[in-house]
Amino acid sequence: MSLSTHVLDTSEGRPAAGIRVRLELHDDGWRLISDGRTDDDGRISGWDTPGPGVYRLVFEVGGQFYPEVTVTFRVADDSHHHVPLLISPYGYSTYRGS
Repeated sequence: MSLSTHVLDTSEGRPAAGIRVRLELHDDGWRLISDGRTDDDGRISGWDTPGPGVYRLVFEVGGQFYPEVTVTFRVADDSHHHVPLLISPYGYSTYRGS
């Protein structure tokens, strides 16, 4: 299974570059699988994962109100998963992308 993410700053209307993101898997607690920083287009792609399970992406957005955003999700198959994050100073949202 592969995974990608995209962070968009909706208050600025542009990608959020340089955001540190950790990918973790839950088995006997949370285990780090990979980490990286978003590129100039706000993207991280090409992460491989061990397969089905419960994962989380931890975005270190560095905001005054939300310094960190955690998105936990379940993977049930071996298809590609895209988990975008839309951020603003006082809110965020996410969805399963394609």
